[in-house]
Amino acid sequence: MVYDWLRPGTPYGFTYPPFAGLVMSPMAMLPFGAVVVIAVIATVLTTALLVWWFAGPLLKRMPGPLWFAFGVACCAALVFEPVRETITFGQVNTLLLTLVAGDMLFGVARGRRWAGAGIGLATAIKLTPGVFILYLLITKRWRAAGVATGTAAAATLLGGAVFPNESREFWTSALWDTNRVGVLSFLSNQSERGFLARLPIAQVESKVWLACVLVTLAFWIYRVRTEPADVMGGLALTGVVGCLVSPVTWIHHCVWLMPALVRCVDTGLSRPDRRLVYLAGSAYLLMTSHLAWLWEKGPRPPLYILGGNIYVYFSLALLAWTPLVAPRPLTRPDTAPAEMSAACQRSGAG
Repeated sequence: MVYDWLRPGTPYGFTYPPFAGLVMSPMAMLPFGAVVVIAVIATVLTTALLVWWFAGPLLKRMPGPLWFAFGVACCAALVFEPVRETITFGQVNTLLLTLVAGDMLFGVARGRRWAGAGIGLATAIKLTPGVFILYLLITKRWRAAGVATGTAAAATLLGGAVFPNESREFWTSALWDTNRVGVLSFLSNQSERGFLARLPIAQVESKVWLACVLVTLAFWIYRVRTEPADVMGGLALTGVVGCLVSPVTWIHHCVWLMPALVRCVDTGLSRPDRRLVYLAGSAYLLMTSHLAWLWEKGPRPPLYILGGNIYVYFSLALLAWTPLVAPRPLTRPDTAPAEMSAACQRSGAG
């Protein structure tokens, strides 16, 4: 059974739902080297696609050839530490982000009948994208929420039908065994739970974490409900809050911060005030610098509380300041001439 296997010398094992095992099962028939090559190529291609989806409008406004700006942006994305670690560890983070982002931008935003299917599949593969189902409910996209929930349930049942013993083991035991994931206080855990686990508050840590999660979710709900029509903004904020409230958010999981970083740069460049650009730029540079790892092993100086939680602090800042943009109102062609005529008459009368 896949959940019985542990990496030699560690308590770490397979932590994804059985449906993920079903999706990944073809890899068992390939040589290990081929799997590595395919995984790297898939990560690079999905990263490039995400760059185009998120930053395409911004890149088109940049001076010089579009292909050059796109190439530079792709290189910057691949250097981003969460993407680098996704490649290093052979993770599926950019693939899941592509599933969810494609669903949000081309399904949910356009009111497609299939909207929610990508979110549901991503949730069945790895539970954390399920926060986007909550986003659909909060923004009253009932049909998309139903499609997402139904897709996740159908995929989960399919995994259970193919792997009944593994499904029983996962949902009754493996899912609740946090030792399989890793030590919560390990520096790479850049969630609120990881931050609190690194503080000397072991006796009350779980209660403080629960309070922090509730406050964070309440603030996120308040923000996304102020401009529910901004799907890209909702994608950005929901990606950030997912990283914050998850019990374990390894650094490679923080690819979900990419939409927020791009939104801050895109909006900041269109305003006289460049503070959003500075926020995103400093976040990108510090997250890419590998600086947090200076505090991986002792001795830990007083600055550990700052340097060892870089991703947490910037995630909170992005949750607070990533802008939501109201859609531009559309003027009906039949009313535009009348409005212009009225304006001219008022101008002449003055």
